[in-house]
Amino acid sequence: MVGVSLRLKSGVRKSEMSFFPKILLRKEVEDYLRTVYINTELVATLGADEAERKFECLQNHLSHPPSFTTVRVNTLLASVEHVKQLLGEEIRKQFPGVIIPIQQHPKLNDLLLIPVIGPRKTLERHPVQVIVGAQCGNAVLRGAHVYSAGILSASKWMKTGDNVSVYSDVEGKCRRGATEFDGTKVFIGNGISELSRSEIFCSNSPVKGKGIKMTEPVYLSPSFDNVLPGYIFLQNLPSAVVSHVLHPQPGERVLDMCAAPGGKTTHIASLMSDQGEVIAMDKIANKMETVKRNVSLLKLNSIQAYCFNGTKAVTRDTGGSAQGTRPPFLPESFHRILLDAPCSGMGQRPRMICPSSLKELLSYQALQRKLFTVAVELLLPGGTLVYSTCTITLSENEEQVAWALSTFPCLQLQAQEPHIGGEGMRGAGLSPQLLKLLQRFDPSSAMIRDDVIDMSDEDGVLMANTDTIGFFIAKFLKKI
Repeated sequence: MVGVSLRLKSGVRKSEMSFFPKILLRKEVEDYLRTVYINTELVATLGADEAERKFECLQNHLSHPPSFTTVRVNTLLASVEHVKQLLGEEIRKQFPGVIIPIQQHPKLNDLLLIPVIGPRKTLERHPVQVIVGAQCGNAVLRGAHVYSAGILSASKWMKTGDNVSVYSDVEGKCRRGATEFDGTKVFIGNGISELSRSEIFCSNSPVKGKGIKMTEPVYLSPSFDNVLPGYIFLQNLPSAVVSHVLHPQPGERVLDMCAAPGGKTTHIASLMSDQGEVIAMDKIANKMETVKRNVSLLKLNSIQAYCFNGTKAVTRDTGGSAQGTRPPFLPESFHRILLDAPCSGMGQRPRMICPSSLKELLSYQALQRKLFTVAVELLLPGGTLVYSTCTITLSENEEQVAWALSTFPCLQLQAQEPHIGGEGMRGAGLSPQLLKLLQRFDPSSAMIRDDVIDMSDEDGVLMANTDTIGFFIAKFLKKI
């Protein structure tokens, strides 16, 4: 990220930025996203002022975490009520004296909602400072502690046990091992150092282990490090919706084409009562190892994981491995397919900086179409294909749906259940009827934060449903 030219919020001084600024983007990317959110179709419907307001809201909300942490329960090992009780006990240990209610989602029965308290703007700043990388900073905002590998700089007098203030280096310009940093940084909370400065920077490569135990994060959210392993899986709400929309049934053969890190794969197997066959693929070996670890942790037996390029997953060779369970597979081999496609990730939250270029942002559409084409070939007639992304662009979402419907006459767009997000965005030429069949979780539509602790259950669920990461879901039927 060093040397990336980014547009700073006007009026922000160089060193410590105003409390949680909007996401920092390259100018070309910001201009492109503006054309997405202020396109002709949308302006004709909403008006120019409202379209501009939504775009400003988007930029501001992307740098903040969602209002709720969502945890999926492995219902094959324990009941939701039992896990809810155990999780409550764990949270009380982490935050003595703080009452944080846990609520079961009324439509996603295997999902628990935990409100995030913040931003807490009145926290004291300590003289001892620690600077962490942007990725580490994002994790802290969602409840993580600071591990040594994420620490870039620490005050020269920092000792084990010191109270420290932690800042995120949002532009990636802090030099590892520096004793002070005057670049752009954002305060993300206070903690206690578990290692001294000399221990953290004792070698050229980062040491392992926890460096800072966060005690007063700007956003108060539980840490899930080694919490109820096997019983819960930390998963964003829209990511949990996807598997329910796919609606896999026991005994079916299901393909997850781009499976890493395995959250949706394991959810699919759970919804099938671990009965049937779930094939998980991803082309990157270390990512597939993560999938295998999660499968083992959740004690699932119906999943077979393969390191394989999804664009080459279909073959017409009736000999060899194609007749078995290993990829590549023969056409019409699966009852249901999930294509959670590689994407620009522009819906991820929190994210204070996006260093991607416009070229990178626009590079995913072609790959998504290659994968989609293979998915259609592998799907049985009468089967279901769900396409999803964690991004907010039209080119990777609604435009892909328009392309799919014109390219594959055998496909028919289907209604989704549950339908928790909003409808599709205008701008890709899809009819209002088709847009209603799509599901878009749009951070620009997030409710204004209030005291989530004192909210009614109904209002809490509404906020959890709307204040999420950016996400998109389309469901297709392959006609017989």
